[in-house]
Amino acid sequence: MNKGQLLDWYYQMVLIRRVEERGAELYQAGKIGGFMHLYIGQEAVSTGIVAAREPRDRLITAYRDHGVALNCGISAREVMAELLGKITGMSKGKGGSMHMASVEKNMWGGHAIVGAHLPIAAGMALGDQYAGNDNVTICMFGDGATNIGYFHEALNLSKIWNLRVLWVCENNKYGMGTAVERASAVVDIRQKAEAYAMKNGQVDGMDVVKVYQAAKETIDFVRRESQPYFLEVITYRFRGHSMGDPERYRRPEEVRQWQENDPIGIFRRYLLENKLADQKTLDEIEARVERDVQDAVEFAEASPEPPLQELYTDIFVD
Repeated sequence: MNKGQLLDWYYQMVLIRRVEERGAELYQAGKIGGFMHLYIGQEAVSTGIVAAREPRDRLITAYRDHGVALNCGISAREVMAELLGKITGMSKGKGGSMHMASVEKNMWGGHAIVGAHLPIAAGMALGDQYAGNDNVTICMFGDGATNIGYFHEALNLSKIWNLRVLWVCENNKYGMGTAVERASAVVDIRQKAEAYAMKNGQVDGMDVVKVYQAAKETIDFVRRESQPYFLEVITYRFRGHSMGDPERYRRPEEVRQWQENDPIGIFRRYLLENKLADQKTLDEIEARVERDVQDAVEFAEASPEPPLQELYTDIFVD
């Protein structure tokens, strides 16, 4: 990790936070419709995971996908325009919050159905196996998805067929409004991989450096050993499950305790204490983020909505 790379991570993490905050404001103003799930508090997870992959490695995730899209190189303009349902969005305004995707960036969604993308990840890895390459498929999902049938089917097949999949569970302690210990017989989610004789590990998801190191090691393992690996990332979402969540299931003091370990604050201290950046440099990065997010909002609001004929495009493959 060089200094430039670390400062770029800081930019990405602050960008995710500000895009999400502005997105929440626009949602409350009635400019964004449908469901929207914020990634605030989990910025270190996707930043570290994406930084560790090679461009040829596929990535697929669930509906809390805005941060992953930004990390993969999809512009803030395209993300914001997609949130607002505009034609300039990455999916021409037809995917919205839960379906951020880009074939060019090897980012395969954004999937709204809990756990349903896990078999897709296994299928993509099987395709790479047939093609004879050693690409890795990275599949990110929440703790709630590990109680779904798709999870067990996908993990079982990936182990039987020795598929190159890195299974990444973002354990943010709640499946919607239900705490992990109330919904899962196993609180240490990584233990579920033991049922399939799958190597597994756990990492602090609030520390981007630790996430990157764990992701780098496990991606290398999957590629080298031609077998799947299960990585549990312990994290926490600072906001509700979605924008309509009243958050009656957790105490405010619990949220404040996790916010004291804010992933951006942890990384900021790391950069300052290791003399990788000074206060002025980090302030300048934050100011650049503010300009870029404001530009993205203005771009999205000024962009046209999809014309009616867009209802009939991108339905069939030529």
